[in-house]
Amino acid sequence: MSFLAMRQVGFTFPGWPPVVSEVDWDVEEGEFHCLVGRSGCGKTTLLKLAAGLLHPDEGHIRLRDAELIAPGPALGFVFQSPTLLEWHRVLDNVLLPVSLQHRPTVAEIDKAQQLLAQLGLSAHVRHYPRQLSGGQQSRVALARALILEPSLLLLDEPFAALDAITREELQDDLLHMCRTRRTTVLFVTHDIAEAVYLADRVAVMEGGRIAADIRVDLARPRSAATRTSAAFIQHCARVRAAMHMEAVAA
Repeated sequence: MSFLAMRQVGFTFPGWPPVVSEVDWDVEEGEFHCLVGRSGCGKTTLLKLAAGLLHPDEGHIRLRDAELIAPGPALGFVFQSPTLLEWHRVLDNVLLPVSLQHRPTVAEIDKAQQLLAQLGLSAHVRHYPRQLSGGQQSRVALARALILEPSLLLLDEPFAALDAITREELQDDLLHMCRTRRTTVLFVTHDIAEAVYLADRVAVMEGGRIAADIRVDLARPRSAATRTSAAFIQHCARVRAAMHMEAVAA
């Protein structure tokens, strides 16, 4: 059984056509999967199903061979917006998942500070979100998602609003953090190049279904040279072609 297994998963909002339909998808432990597709294809809904935030109308989802019923500490979620608490300092925002369970211990505070240091935010521990740039806020949101050391991290276009250079820096930060922790990742994006740079596998969604499954055979660790390599460009072309073919078929 795969680390995360979806079998014939379907979901429909009342009064609407199916948003997700007959999805079969397997994610192995430690892999990085990306979901791409046009707006309205069902990516975010599928991500919320994988997080236990929504429950499938059809089929089932299993995490480590147990039925996924609700979100828990094994799952980390990063939204499109950093969703930081404006009245909390950076350190307290990172510790929020811990604080909801108990008063943070010295060891947990140290762990939060280490995460922030790894993300280049040591100088901002006592700052408030309004004092940070967009990229810094996204790094805080990532540290918050990792503080409980989730085995599965789900991200919904977390870097979409950032400039190109900051976005690439955060992609590298994310890859490094997840690789060192062996975190399994499911990442939603509209950006083909982002998906190919990050992923071991890319799923192309169309009309609520997985229309294509593309394995990305690029060497790791990935770097700036990866983005200009012939193999990278070829993989991007494969994903773009799959999206175009499915759009034409629809």
